Amino acid sequence: MAANGRRALNALGIAVVIAAIIAIVVVITLIISILRRPGPEAPRPPEATEQDPSCPDVQVISVPGTWESAANDDPRNPRFNPRSLMLQVSGPLDKRYSASRADVWTIPYVAQFHNPVAVPPDGQVTYQASRQQGTDRAVAKITEVRNKCPLTGFVLMGFSQGATIMGNITAQIGAGTGPIPNDRLIGTGLISDSRRVQGEGRAIGPDPAGEGVEVTFAGFSAFGVDLEGKRKGGFGDADSKVVTICGTNDPICNQPRGGLLGLATGLPQVVSTVTQNSHALYGTTRDWSLDGKTAPQWMAGWAAGLVDKAPKTK
Repeated sequence: MAANGRRALNALGIAVVIAAIIAIVVVITLIISILRRPGPEAPRPPEATEQDPSCPDVQVISVPGTWESAANDDPRNPRFNPRSLMLQVSGPLDKRYSASRADVWTIPYVAQFHNPVAVPPDGQVTYQASRQQGTDRAVAKITEVRNKCPLTGFVLMGFSQGATIMGNITAQIGAGTGPIPNDRLIGTGLISDSRRVQGEGRAIGPDPAGEGVEVTFAGFSAFGVDLEGKRKGGFGDADSKVVTICGTNDPICNQPRGGLLGLATGLPQVVSTVTQNSHALYGTTRDWSLDGKTAPQWMAGWAAGLVDKAPKTK
């Protein structure tokens, strides 16, 4: 009997220990669960219902193409290149609207493309440096207006190098990482985007089967010629707000898909392709037209339509 009693006591002791361990585990699990449980959300600041009287209803921001701007140009009255294609878009808008309805701002940046094989050296800034300066200045202006004018909407536009810059910024906005939330973006217009991909954004008029030169030669990097390829995720949530224009004979936005030379292409060929200038044709109906309008005429009308429909801010 004594042996049986000891065995019973041992079994009881083991059971008590197991029960204690289980109880401890349960308690620890509950504590961890409580600690991980999110606390009450911090109250969100109330949405703005009015803004400074100096703020426009719509902020229009234009980025010119290569060799069409300068770092010290006047953003309100650009004079560096009177033949700049984007002036054919921004000029009519500036004349059409009061500053309180639509403020038109042209980003001044170096807008150059150094040709490393030029003889004699051309003294130009590299494409990478030029594109970065244009991007930084555009983001700074958008951020400045966003902070001061919480109700203002944005219309973004660009041509050539400027289209690449505005396309990149719009892709960030669509991904939720840009200088403004997507609901503040009214629309983005791109003419000759070097990162163009069919099916991204809404093609206006002719929709060539090719792709942007930076997509064809993706990853090419030498002497400041840094070609970035497709935009990861395209334009994201902003895709429906983007319109793109590409001329059928423009090598900047209409390269053959998966070009035969690809990265094996030598630097002179890449530079020659990127710096080809069919862009003057966008001011005519020779390479692109829709209903008899040139690309800048159509873009100006498109932007005006967005401004006309934008709500008036208090």
